[in-house]
Amino acid sequence: MLGAGTLAGCATTTPAGFSDALQPSGRLRLAPVHVAEDRVIRVIAGLRPFRPGGFVVRAEPFGAKTLVHNYGHGGGGITLSWGTSHMALDLGFAGPERDYAVLGCGAVGLATARLIQRRGGRVTIYAKALPPETTSNIAGGQWWPASVYDSKVATPQFMDQLVQAAKLSYHHYQQLSGPEYGVRWTRNYVVDEDRFGAGDLFARMSGMAPELRTAAPGEHPFGKSTLQYWDSMMVEPPIYLQAMMEDVLAAGGRIVVRDLKTPAEVQALPEPVVFNCTGLGAGELFGDKEIVPGRGQLVVLLPQPEVTYNLMSGRAYMFPRRDGIILGGSFDKGNWSTEPDGELTKRILADHKAMFAKLAV
Repeated sequence: MLGAGTLAGCATTTPAGFSDALQPSGRLRLAPVHVAEDRVIRVIAGLRPFRPGGFVVRAEPFGAKTLVHNYGHGGGGITLSWGTSHMALDLGFAGPERDYAVLGCGAVGLATARLIQRRGGRVTIYAKALPPETTSNIAGGQWWPASVYDSKVATPQFMDQLVQAAKLSYHHYQQLSGPEYGVRWTRNYVVDEDRFGAGDLFARMSGMAPELRTAAPGEHPFGKSTLQYWDSMMVEPPIYLQAMMEDVLAAGGRIVVRDLKTPAEVQALPEPVVFNCTGLGAGELFGDKEIVPGRGQLVVLLPQPEVTYNLMSGRAYMFPRRDGIILGGSFDKGNWSTEPDGELTKRILADHKAMFAKLAV
């Protein structure tokens, strides 16, 4: 169980819309998270579209059409969606008053569709699944590009592209902050790990981690552990994806439920420019042999509105959302199963009990 603690130097007032967990200094009390099997309300598993070399944003001739790829974001689909979609449109947008097809109705497909509309294009989304049945709906929702690439495989050019996409998305999501889109600022606490000292990406991302600090034992409520903390956005997938889909329709877009199985079926679409945002489906549809599933499982506890912070330690992470307390911490590359694993559920619960036990009482 998570105990109460203190953090030195908090301001005496809280800005509108912020919780005490966002105070940059002062004495801070954290609401306890109650981890118990009888508080589990659902267990879900999803397949991240993981490519060791990172996501693909590329345009190519496709018969008489132009095909623009925008897929393979791993665990960073929601986080990077606006950024890679900006980059994809720079490659494939042929001008306003024209017709465009988008394949896929997850976070990446919806962001691509909205950017097409904002530039004056007409868009039709073709997808076999719509929110709330997309892979994006199973995401935890913390704004951060997690599990996007293999550091042993990704090139320096890709890392530049990743940072560019992150910066574009970071600024775009700030425009959507508020209850309508389910986007809010939240404080992140990482126990016993220096994430921003772990490599080049984190150093280059530090400008997107406001209030970044490291606290020594005795300076925070986490006992003898070291602590790093910063503020980031949380995106609640059930709210965000529904709002985005409604925006597409309200702006005159069309959504067609259709499972396109072959390149020939894609070529038969009437639109001359096609944006491929199919995620893991790009492997079979367009022959990408590098993309594999990165299975993740989430255990969801009863909601606790008083919990307003994210907590991470090792493989375990906790994100509070309106629809429940999200507990995660698994990445099983190559596993195609979307059925919950009972033993993994027990491990996730045990990891979080151990993580919370590090807190000072």
